[in-house]
Amino acid sequence: MVAPAALRVVRCGGSALHGARAVFSCDSKYLLCASGDFVKVYSLATGETLRLMGGHADLVTGIQLNPRNHMQLYSSSLDGSIKLWDYMDGIPIKTYTVGSKLLALYTLASSEDSVFAIIPKSGERDTFQLVSVKLTKAAGQDLEAKELSVVLDGVDASPKRIAFGREGEYVASVKEVNLQVYFFKQKQLNRFSVSAAKTKGGSNHFTCIACHPTEDCIATGHADGKIRLWRNFYHRKEYTFSTLHWHHDTVMDLAFSMEGTSLLSGGVESVLVLWHSESDCQKDFLPRLGSAIEYISVSTDGAHYCTLHTDNRITIINSNLRFSKSIQGLIKSRDIKTGLVVDPRTKALVLNGEPGHLQFYCLQSDQQLYSLDIVQRQYIHQAGLKQVDLVKVAFSAEGKWLATVEEREEVTDPELQLKLWFFDEETQSFKLNTRINMPHEDHITDMCFRDMDELEDDSLILVTAGRDHVFKVWVMVEDSDPEAQQSVSWSCDFVGSYHNYEATNCCFSEDGSLLAVSFEETVTVWDSITWDLKCTFCHPPGKIR
Repeated sequence: MVAPAALRVVRCGGSALHGARAVFSCDSKYLLCASGDFVKVYSLATGETLRLMGGHADLVTGIQLNPRNHMQLYSSSLDGSIKLWDYMDGIPIKTYTVGSKLLALYTLASSEDSVFAIIPKSGERDTFQLVSVKLTKAAGQDLEAKELSVVLDGVDASPKRIAFGREGEYVASVKEVNLQVYFFKQKQLNRFSVSAAKTKGGSNHFTCIACHPTEDCIATGHADGKIRLWRNFYHRKEYTFSTLHWHHDTVMDLAFSMEGTSLLSGGVESVLVLWHSESDCQKDFLPRLGSAIEYISVSTDGAHYCTLHTDNRITIINSNLRFSKSIQGLIKSRDIKTGLVVDPRTKALVLNGEPGHLQFYCLQSDQQLYSLDIVQRQYIHQAGLKQVDLVKVAFSAEGKWLATVEEREEVTDPELQLKLWFFDEETQSFKLNTRINMPHEDHITDMCFRDMDELEDDSLILVTAGRDHVFKVWVMVEDSDPEAQQSVSWSCDFVGSYHNYEATNCCFSEDGSLLAVSFEETVTVWDSITWDLKCTFCHPPGKIR
């Protein structure tokens, strides 16, 4: 007897693409992005994943180009290591073991043999430090990098709340209502703060920071939607700041253009704002980007911007604020009510995506193929509001038909809709064929198709089971109306029940001749031609799941 091998789980994809700021290659041909414990290299021209660089044992928290060799990339991880990669070949060159969790990574051209990282302060909970990590030039692939020197104490854990200015002359850090600026040459630390009092517009707390590339100017984003531009911060008392305000909620990220002539900001409104000067008047917008903007990156030639979004989307934008392309990863829905279903046509994983949508996600490319709007209603972002949700999905054997159930959860009277979709070969997408309001008087618990031979549509049957103690058989009927846009539609052909028990699950036999429906603790078997009850099986002592 052979001993069972240990179960090995291999992750295929679906990681968050917005865990760290994306980086453009120097020639703006590639986009480098952290994805779980991998680093991905995308082609800017096609949006394809060219390389997947793996080696870290935990989440990648930061990626930066090597300032002395732009064909190389540094990556930091929660596994406590910094890796140096040749990203053109996807090969790791060196691994530096720091030994402490690394929460963010920064590089400076002026720092010859060191990088900067945020690490937890030893012995203290929820306290973090910005440290300089000396990278030894010794030979070999696996090296120790234990020589750390603290630059700033009591910093925030978020990578967005530290920025280096004027080619590394100073570093600025924000946390809660405090801004601190450390000047490396002078070894001087200046601290500034804003009012901690909550106003009608919201909290003054700092949320992100960016430093002007050539001038002494620091931009900070705040929880109340304001942006402050700080100047003269060499003096502790004579500093000044001006305020820009467009965002109605938290400013989630800021980035200066390469020359520093404009400032980019993004937040929960899904709008990229381009500020041309230090006045509220001159600004441009790129709206409707789909979801909240988590990070903003700018290419070194200034020709492209990149935004990372909370719905796991990467958006490439031209510098004239024209949308270029979008790369959509797996959307993490709040609740996967549909379960995991496989599309027989594309072999894509199908599950809840954006609210009211069905996402078709390809495991091979780790990208969304497309999203199908099922509910076809505007989603309102309001807490506590009961909205229509997609709860059940079933495909016919060859993927020609798709059945979906959507419901609004009401205490007294649930609102239900069963929709049947037909795959249109011309448009290569699903088209709505039949909409059935209230197919059952209570929630639908399960549904399945019978496919004996999909070439003969007569054999195609859909069965739905419900909490209203019945199962229903739906068949295709020819539309007698000569002006009808489609030749067939679906209608109810049979209603079955068993001792007024709640119908919970349904399934057809392989040849389609028998239908099994579970009613709480009992399995009933029905003839799929005559719908006669053939036999029953009891399953004490509990309901069949």
